[in-house]
Amino acid sequence: MLKIGLLGAGHLGKIHLKCIQLAAESYELAGFYDPDDEAARQAEEHYGVKRWTDLDALLEASDVIDIVTPTITHFEVASRAIRKGKHIFIEKPLAHTLEEADELLRLCRSHGVKAQVGHVERFNPALLALDDMPLAPMFIEAHRLAAFNPRGTDVSVILDLMIHDLDIVLSLVKSKVKFVSASGVPVVSDTADICNARIEFENGCVANLTASRISLKQMRKLRLFQKDAYISLDFLDKEAQVVRLFEKESDSPSEDSLLELDTPHGKKYLHLSMPRIEQVNAIKMELEAFADSILHNKRPVVSIEDGYEALKLAHQIIGEMERRKESLIR
Repeated sequence: MLKIGLLGAGHLGKIHLKCIQLAAESYELAGFYDPDDEAARQAEEHYGVKRWTDLDALLEASDVIDIVTPTITHFEVASRAIRKGKHIFIEKPLAHTLEEADELLRLCRSHGVKAQVGHVERFNPALLALDDMPLAPMFIEAHRLAAFNPRGTDVSVILDLMIHDLDIVLSLVKSKVKFVSASGVPVVSDTADICNARIEFENGCVANLTASRISLKQMRKLRLFQKDAYISLDFLDKEAQVVRLFEKESDSPSEDSLLELDTPHGKKYLHLSMPRIEQVNAIKMELEAFADSILHNKRPVVSIEDGYEALKLAHQIIGEMERRKESLIR
């Protein structure tokens, strides 16, 4: 069993505390560190967990460090943990800058430790329901909308929300990014609160992503279009729909939800299915997956390389957004 220490007992940190306790077969919770006395007091009272006031002492007492601190602090605390030979689970985004992320990647490799980035949507039941389906999307559309919350405004909406979809898109499209265009607007904060990005890949796939943190309604949807199939994922309601086109009625997995179409090439058949959704605790599941990767020396589901690529694309979008803004000012 791995001893784990938590850094950061804020809103998300408290959720991690609960999930670590639920993952008792994978982890023994050594305690947590947070310099905020009020946040620490609440965590101690609600979860009966030991608070450490000496960060280095907690690092020494742990095998794994779960980093749920503000993004701007990720590099400092993660690099300290890595240099002590500790495996790290680090919430998204991986780091505040690409330079910091690159150094964390180098440190993990040189110290032989594993790192997983907390892109929790990879463990969303809607996406997990497609595990057995061959995916080769050529057009992707995503909308991630949320109401304004001052807690996330230390970074732009791209690093706060869109980065979830960037990670998913990069995990699905097995091709290099060819071109990026983006437009965004700061409405109630100093950084972009709404952004639209178009990403073109070398294999011809196009992804059109929209993220907003000033919406009146919440939405987290992703649509995939590929040859003979359309897939709709609702990450909020945890639902998936798959529409597939078949040449012959007998090729369809069942006659349920089957629609006959007359096409210039003869009759074809549309089949609608609703993949079975297994309800899971996504944060608990990602923490358990990380423990499994350490104990069995496997690549983490969301590796530090994955986190780096998502961050790199996010900063590329931010750069394109800023260039567009400057060109309009001229």
